[in-house]
Amino acid sequence: MDGQSETDIGQAIVDKASRVLPGGTFGNFAAEVVIREGKAGRVWGENGKEYIDYLLGSGPMLVGHAHPEVTEAAQAQIARGTTFFANNRLGIELAEAIVEAVPCAEQVRFVSSGTEADLYAMRAARAFTRRDKILKFEGGYHGMSDYSLMSLAPKRSGNFPLAVPDSAGIPRSVRDDMIIAPFNDDDVVAGLVKEHRHELAGVIVEPFQRIIPPAPGFLEKLRRITAENGVPLIFDEVVTGFRLAYGGAQEYYGVVPDLCTLGKVIGGGFPLAAIVGREEIMAHFDKAKVGDENFLVQIGTLSGNPVAAAAGLATMAILKRPGAYERIHATGRELMRTLGDLLKRAGIAAQVTGEPPLFDVVFTDEPIRDYRSTLTGDAGMARRFNALLRERGILKGEQKYYISLAHTDADIKDTIAIWQDAIAELKQ
Repeated sequence: MDGQSETDIGQAIVDKASRVLPGGTFGNFAAEVVIREGKAGRVWGENGKEYIDYLLGSGPMLVGHAHPEVTEAAQAQIARGTTFFANNRLGIELAEAIVEAVPCAEQVRFVSSGTEADLYAMRAARAFTRRDKILKFEGGYHGMSDYSLMSLAPKRSGNFPLAVPDSAGIPRSVRDDMIIAPFNDDDVVAGLVKEHRHELAGVIVEPFQRIIPPAPGFLEKLRRITAENGVPLIFDEVVTGFRLAYGGAQEYYGVVPDLCTLGKVIGGGFPLAAIVGREEIMAHFDKAKVGDENFLVQIGTLSGNPVAAAAGLATMAILKRPGAYERIHATGRELMRTLGDLLKRAGIAAQVTGEPPLFDVVFTDEPIRDYRSTLTGDAGMARRFNALLRERGILKGEQKYYISLAHTDADIKDTIAIWQDAIAELKQ
């Protein structure tokens, strides 16, 4: 690579990816973006381009990239070994910290990804109730399992409660075990839970669905409906855990489920996720307590690995310090307010929706309440806006800004300047 420019090097890597990867990507993000390094709230591509980072690795880097305390903790453990398959002290200490922090957590079982955590949470609910069906919400994301990829983003709206598969390769039989409801509609949910209570193993929900907050009282009613009908309630907190508050969405909104799943933040940028919840449900992971017939088998090579546990513990220690969440929320509030004002002054119909640590804009004048209301947005305008932002140095997902503790006043100032320039071109 001697004598090559950063642009040439970056393009050579993109070209190589197009040969060896389907679509030229890992399946996550645009093929032309290849990240070389990150520091605090910014990342740099292999072509030398600098970005203010609101992607944050799809969320894990809540305290910023390469935080020195997290890096030191991970490196110290790497020098002692990276994984053992057996129990390790750091993993046990991380489980203890989670139990202390998360309201529903009495016990913890580690896995390596949010997909696994959600899959096993649904399986645990089935083992506990000896029923088969799961109710999920249209537009809700619960990983990549067959059951989760039902009505995540249907191109055509199905009739509730029928499930629509989102991917090729899913057996038709899976549809029969999933019940689909509209988010934020407690009347429809109440009817479905009552109708199917004798076959319903659980209800799984993102308490904050993608970028859509729960309507006032919705989660409280959902908790009451499930409790009254003997149906376990599962909060998918892979995204919201330790993000909205130290105790997650259940602390932030004041509603406690029976089970929840965690990921992203608890691994500090390394592969780690968890199923946590009431001891009587978690007991199904313990053959000595429930016997062979009721035992839920779960084995994972990297489950609870000490490097991820070390990084997670260091991340949680940083977040637990006074003022951490106040800063994250203050940054998010300022950005949400400013983006909304800029679009309004430009005369562009738009709704900035979400919570301060996690939000985005939907280009519509309709209120955003559920998945179908997001479809009223101008998708073409959203794609164009995101492309304009990326050209100017903002890296974000197609549908969300993740805010970090590491974003500085300079990051905010530069973001606003980029928004102003991109919105001016968007109007043309």
